[in-house]
Amino acid sequence: MQQSNIDICGIDVNCGELAGQLRSAMQQVLRGDMAIVQVQGVHHITINGADRQTSIDFWQGVLGMPLVLEQPNLDNLEINHLYFDPGDGRLITVFTKEDRDPDASPNPGAPGNLHHLAFMVSRAVYTQAAKRLKQAGFKNSGDVDRGFMDSLYFREPLGQLIELACYKFDPPRGFSHTDVLVRAHRLRVANGDLNVSDRHLADALDELSQDVPRI
Repeated sequence: MQQSNIDICGIDVNCGELAGQLRSAMQQVLRGDMAIVQVQGVHHITINGADRQTSIDFWQGVLGMPLVLEQPNLDNLEINHLYFDPGDGRLITVFTKEDRDPDASPNPGAPGNLHHLAFMVSRAVYTQAAKRLKQAGFKNSGDVDRGFMDSLYFREPLGQLIELACYKFDPPRGFSHTDVLVRAHRLRVANGDLNVSDRHLADALDELSQDVPRI
């Protein structure tokens, strides 16, 4: 396979060499010879957009994410950079350029490409999402049961697959959704079940609730 070079913010990277370095680094981590770089959450996700107004109309106008910052892309001043708040204080950012035309073709599905972006919504919003998206001109999947959450899928104006996800449970006070999912996963594996279901969630919630201090 031909090795290719890509440019990341002015840094020339050989893809073949990078893959080999990553494999070597992972082996060192597994042996305990190398410390990991511990992340603490998603800071932002950046999408290549088309024109400015297309992005504002969708991210702010359809999904209700306020535009909180706008400035040039500091790596290429001919490109604009929009910053949207998805609701948790983190950021969805979009590069825009006025001579780019929107293309709604589905994004490529090759390895390394983004498959979809998922955003959390409340149960009340989830029940209205399919109807409201249809009114806005977006075809969608309707309700899809994912075991531990309900999901709805549609494509935004540039072809990126978007998921609106609603958990089926609320974690006990002092715990997170992922705390519940870890317990539910262990129960699923122990039972040899295909996927996490309401039963695993209920048992996981019971186990975590027992950890809450009592008098």
